[in-house]
Amino acid sequence: MDLSKLKKRPAYPFETIAVAVSFSPRCLPVLAQAKYLSDVLNASLLLIHIGEKSSEKERQLDDLMSKLGMDDSHYRVIWMEGEPVETILKLCKLNMVDLLVLGALEKENVLKFYLGSIARNISRRAKCSVLLLTNPTEQPIRYRKIVVNGVENPKTVHTISTAFYFAKHVKAKDVTIVNEVNVPGLAMAIADDSTAPEAKEIKKHFNEEVEEHIQSIVKQCDTADINVMNKSVKGKPGYAISKYAKDRKADVLVINSPDTNLNLLDRIFTHDIEYILAHLPCNLLIVHSRV
Repeated sequence: MDLSKLKKRPAYPFETIAVAVSFSPRCLPVLAQAKYLSDVLNASLLLIHIGEKSSEKERQLDDLMSKLGMDDSHYRVIWMEGEPVETILKLCKLNMVDLLVLGALEKENVLKFYLGSIARNISRRAKCSVLLLTNPTEQPIRYRKIVVNGVENPKTVHTISTAFYFAKHVKAKDVTIVNEVNVPGLAMAIADDSTAPEAKEIKKHFNEEVEEHIQSIVKQCDTADINVMNKSVKGKPGYAISKYAKDRKADVLVINSPDTNLNLLDRIFTHDIEYILAHLPCNLLIVHSRV
């Protein structure tokens, strides 16, 4: 495998979709969603099971896929033993996976959160995009409302472009690009000696700059007939957009991948993605930009 091809590989299209198979009670719903996405995105499907291969597990998997109307000519299975996080990350890299689909709990207790679950550890470190499913069902999820983080970051242009690519294929109706306004940070940017009119003008200029930046990105995207909205929300990064997505009853929240690998202290003093991972408001698509 020529791994050099991964460098500068665009975040989309999703040509290879992988799904982690655990044989848990939610296995069939997770597989159903992965199959649906592979169909609508015209992607190859890779099933990964970390653990010992056995005839019983093979039979179980055949039965599950048969229920979904698929035979082994429509997917490939990798069986491998090893530490789950490291092994899944390695296999995704070796097989040039573009999107990894994982089931996830909506909320973890403190101890489990700080130790890190498989899904969340992978989300922090994956070199491909990751879709965390909070409540998968055997029927295809209707991704009608999509919320995207419009944070000022070089990755954001790729994240927004990927969100529209995803929205177009799943026939989403609405895409809302959200800019989180950190009120304390904005207040510090306004000099203490600024008059009220000056402060108001600074805030207006700030909002206009954000709006122009997002509009310049949207113009580069294929928005089809999707209803596109921009929204500014005040609050702590991560918390504000998570609350907005939950209140709006979004079907999926789309965010940038972490800029760096976060350690234990980073998770105690919560970063934006760490809050979202701990309190998933809906399905979460983390876009990894290799460019």
